[in-house]
Amino acid sequence: MTYQETINWMFAQLPMYQQQGASAYKKDLTNTVLLTNHLGNPENKIKAVHVAGTNGKGSTSSMIASILQEAGLKVGLYTSPHLKDYRERIRINGEMISEDFVVEFITKNKSFFEENSLSFFEMTVGLAFDYFVQENVDIAVIEVGMGGRLDSTNIITPLVSVITNIGFDHTHFLGDTLELIAYEKAGIIKPYIPVVIGEYTEETKKVFMRKAEECNSDIYFASDLISEDYPSGLLGDYQYRNKKTVLQTITILKQQLNISEDDIKKGLLNVVENTGLLGRWQQINENPKVICDTAHNSHGLKIVLNQIQKQKFDTLHFVLGVVNDKDLEDILPLFPKNAKYYFSKPNVPRGLNADLLQEKAKEYGLIGDVYDSVSKAYEEVLKVSASNDFIYIGGSTFVVAEIV
Repeated sequence: MTYQETINWMFAQLPMYQQQGASAYKKDLTNTVLLTNHLGNPENKIKAVHVAGTNGKGSTSSMIASILQEAGLKVGLYTSPHLKDYRERIRINGEMISEDFVVEFITKNKSFFEENSLSFFEMTVGLAFDYFVQENVDIAVIEVGMGGRLDSTNIITPLVSVITNIGFDHTHFLGDTLELIAYEKAGIIKPYIPVVIGEYTEETKKVFMRKAEECNSDIYFASDLISEDYPSGLLGDYQYRNKKTVLQTITILKQQLNISEDDIKKGLLNVVENTGLLGRWQQINENPKVICDTAHNSHGLKIVLNQIQKQKFDTLHFVLGVVNDKDLEDILPLFPKNAKYYFSKPNVPRGLNADLLQEKAKEYGLIGDVYDSVSKAYEEVLKVSASNDFIYIGGSTFVVAEIV
């Protein structure tokens, strides 16, 4: 198979949460263990940092990887979802996995995948671990896909576990209270392995403390620590909190790895160049100013929308789209009424029909027109905007993916 044929087969044949939603979610690690045994247990052959959380996982993972890269290490980085190319999920020192490696891995193991009905995510985790071992990385930064306790990545024993924050997202899988969600995220805490908590509430702190005590794990609450606010290539206001989490994680890693102050400064400053991270308060046009951001739940959107209000502009425009399992009652009240909206459906099976989004948005005083695609909406907003206007593109990772 060619690379494109291989990718088409993966998307078509195997359950994929990014495309399908609930039907792709599996509630145990049986298949992952089966797969890694089949591959010779690559997860036991790599040093790793494990990153979970509701928001900020990708940014935090990328900043950690960038710092380690500046320290001269060969760094594997596994993140999800991808924006443009499947290979974005698996990188070494910023370079995406080769098309040839993907094709060879799938071809070699295709019958095993089919016989055991492995999911898209399980298969991709196996590919990442196998690749990192074969390429002999010094360390890998592994981002959790969803939750933690039952996530396919949760077969590793890392040098440090990281939980960025807890918010309401994927509640139909992870629970409808902060305590229940925290319990799922806390599932990545391993015996005698230190854990860094980025943000917490009184409810979630108890859950983390209890799990850390059970595991005899040292626990660090990064938001309570005083740390220098280094400049970063990631410009969203929310990165301030992520940076504190990263700095505490690096402090722990310094006990085993040679990381200098200069490595930290350069790693944070060069994070986009070093890792290829996209869609985090990413500016793609100057006049008018256009910002793309992948924030898609209330926890993340509150911070982003607050940052928008700090901007100077004449008219505010939103190119907005969401997936069909999004809790609109939770996010739509957050958006400003004094803005123009351009509703569109992300080009994935899970995308919510733009007419339905427009209808629901109107209930909250958000007024705008419907467009056939995200790109058509973007073309229109550029056409009608003045140079001093501000345009925001978001609501879903998939919306951003069609523009950046």
